[in-house]
Amino acid sequence: MDNWKDLIHLFVTVFLSYFASLMVNPAIADVTMEAICPGKDECSLAIYLTGFQQAIAGLGSVIMMPLIGNLSDAYGRKVMLTIPLTLSIIPLVIMAMRKSTEFFYAYYVLRTITSMVSDGGVLCLSLSYLADNVSEGKRVSAIGLLCGVVSAATVCGTLAARLLPTAQIFQVAAVVSIIAAVYMRSFLKETCSPLDALEQPILKLGTDSNEVGEPLKKSDVFKKIPLPKDIIRLLQSSPTVSLASFIAFFNSLGDAGIQAFLMYYLKARFHFQKDEYADICLITYIGATISSMVLMPTLGPLLGEETLLCIGLFAGFLNMLLDSIAWATWVPYASALLGILLSLSSPSIRCIVSKQVGPYEQGIAQGCLMGISSLANVASPLLYSPLSALFLSEDAPFSFAGFSILCVGLAYLVGFVLSTMLKIFPHFSRDRVRSEPCLLA
Repeated sequence: MDNWKDLIHLFVTVFLSYFASLMVNPAIADVTMEAICPGKDECSLAIYLTGFQQAIAGLGSVIMMPLIGNLSDAYGRKVMLTIPLTLSIIPLVIMAMRKSTEFFYAYYVLRTITSMVSDGGVLCLSLSYLADNVSEGKRVSAIGLLCGVVSAATVCGTLAARLLPTAQIFQVAAVVSIIAAVYMRSFLKETCSPLDALEQPILKLGTDSNEVGEPLKKSDVFKKIPLPKDIIRLLQSSPTVSLASFIAFFNSLGDAGIQAFLMYYLKARFHFQKDEYADICLITYIGATISSMVLMPTLGPLLGEETLLCIGLFAGFLNMLLDSIAWATWVPYASALLGILLSLSSPSIRCIVSKQVGPYEQGIAQGCLMGISSLANVASPLLYSPLSALFLSEDAPFSFAGFSILCVGLAYLVGFVLSTMLKIFPHFSRDRVRSEPCLLA
């Protein structure tokens, strides 16, 4: 990997950030239910509140992710990375103070607002930073390694949630989140755009007086905030990027459904609590860590990103199919083993798009992909919240508690069908390799 010593600080920052944000996931269902429906295993209000939060945060991210990515192309990745890392601290501190109903709603509101930037911002900017420092030939391995770091952080965070009492989870998460922001500001080096850009930018954001390919000037950055037509132009720049954007939407639609509603389904179906759900998360993300750190770097250069994408999406469908028809408590644990393949899809999409854009578009390209993922977060609760609440209630039209989970799997299946049509054609010349990246102290 190019410049790997400098990237270690990025990996540490991402690890700490995701450790803090994801260790609260196994406990949030219990905390939510205890705050608004104490003593119950089924609560439609909790499902709708979770879906509403996901939709509002996703809607804000659709706007914020391309903007943050574009601004990072002008101001630098480190400066913009400070914003999501700092915002993610606030709701964790609120919940760490007390878990009463009033504090829960304060956490809920602040979490909804800050997640518009913090949820996707860290990964979006980290991928852009990585693309600045890694040549195209090694990028699939590097992106796989970065996603492996995220998965490892999830494993460690979930294990911590499994061992810690609920009262201390948010306190530990708040402290680690603060450490992540301080570490990043202290050790991460800023990148500058390479001077020997190989490609012409897709978005000609400069004025008539600027040369094509000239990076944005800081004084002009707010005049260059990406408009919807600029984003559409980027996504339509090649058939590969266009089709990859649709695949990213359906992949994210499935991911959003798993994260938001699977825990409520397992709680209602098998009376799972924090510890059982944490065990399933551990199995899933241990597999994802192995996949990203071993399978992606090994199989990526051999099979290609498009093949890995197909494998990951089909594994996601099988995972949800097994969960939806689970006939015993061990079935969700067994299906979680498919996480070793499911996790191949997201980094494959990001690598495919990264290779299709120039060095000055890495930020906005990753931001657009994150915006598409956020759009899926808006669509997910609109589709799955009513289904989940209906089929987990006594008023279900037919007896199939896992019907909404099966519908989540269908999103992966649609993405799989589209991925079989994906053919990667070089959009730019690959004859030259970028010189060693420029780092600013």
